[in-house]
Amino acid sequence: MDAVNLLKKQHREVEGLFKKVEKAKAPEMRRQLMQEISAKLEMHTKIEEEIFYPAVREIESKKAEEMINEAFEEHGVVKLVLKQLPSVDPEDERFEAKMTVLQELVEHHVEEEEKEMFKLAQKLGKAELRSLGEQMAGMMPAEAQPKARRRAA
Repeated sequence: MDAVNLLKKQHREVEGLFKKVEKAKAPEMRRQLMQEISAKLEMHTKIEEEIFYPAVREIESKKAEEMINEAFEEHGVVKLVLKQLPSVDPEDERFEAKMTVLQELVEHHVEEEEKEMFKLAQKLGKAELRSLGEQMAGMMPAEAQPKARRRAA
């Protein structure tokens, strides 16, 4: 799986988890879903920051540089919210407020990546995007890797 498709797949997974949090009533379920979102976002930001963003930065355009810098800043804000969430009681109204803020941050970030950065990344070429996707999948825990990769491993 190429890097762009792998990242899009992760985006859809996190979006699905946010929808589940909105519907969840039980505090234990809300906490579990928050932990799952947190784990997925931590892995996602790690592979973007360590593999994908440096590759996109190699395109050496002003637009690429601006997008990468903004993406790192957005990741920083997401990480701050993720750090605060475990200390908030899932029954507290602040939990829902923090989850809403996190969801909005992530949705904005995803929209920019998918509409702008991923299009720019196509300049890297199919072979390079496939190679990056393999490197990114290799950093992920086995259960989170794309299915085709798990069978091959």
